Amino acid sequence: MFRFILIILIFFLTLVTTGYGQEKDEQDTLFITRTVIIDGDTIPNVSIEEVVIFPRLIFKNRYRARRYRKLIRDVKRAYPYAIYAKNKLDQMESEFQSLTTEKEKKKYVKTIEKQLTDEFGKELKKLTITQGRILLKLIDRETGNTSYVLLKELRGTISAVFWQAIARLFGSDLKSQYEPQGDDFLVERVVRLIETGQIKLDHKVMERLKMSY
Repeated sequence: MFRFILIILIFFLTLVTTGYGQEKDEQDTLFITRTVIIDGDTIPNVSIEEVVIFPRLIFKNRYRARRYRKLIRDVKRAYPYAIYAKNKLDQMESEFQSLTTEKEKKKYVKTIEKQLTDEFGKELKKLTITQGRILLKLIDRETGNTSYVLLKELRGTISAVFWQAIARLFGSDLKSQYEPQGDDFLVERVVRLIETGQIKLDHKVMERLKMSY
């Protein structure tokens, strides 16, 4: 009986020491996670990052393939500014609501406009017409409001109508709505790939806009 117990102990000690020798570098950290109890069994409850997998695009010709590569470049250029606009709008909204008079609100809006112009005016002027159109769509995606609606809320109807007329001269539309299941499905594909880290943004732009992924 003693010999049998000894054999069992040696067997388990061998398994433990062998496993430790192979995996000690990988298992020297203790992980604590949430659990749920289902039918008496304790099961780890771990949140994992979403993985987005799109079907491989097959283009009919090289022209379409080139257009898609150009779209990726344009979205990468415009997307950071759409995110910045969303974050800035969230900040402005809380501060804007604390103002009591129309005079204070107008002064605040002009101050923000000057800050944005001084900081990003030259960069935004370098955007192509296509990149500008994509930016307007992405602002709608991120904020849930078209640029026209945002402008109308902050500057009033007259300003919104004026800038809408200017935008139309350049072939743009401040009232453009984002249609991820329609005309903008390829833009949505690129954005989702950016959000999941499968397409990388320019690190310099990200740092300047205080973005992180």
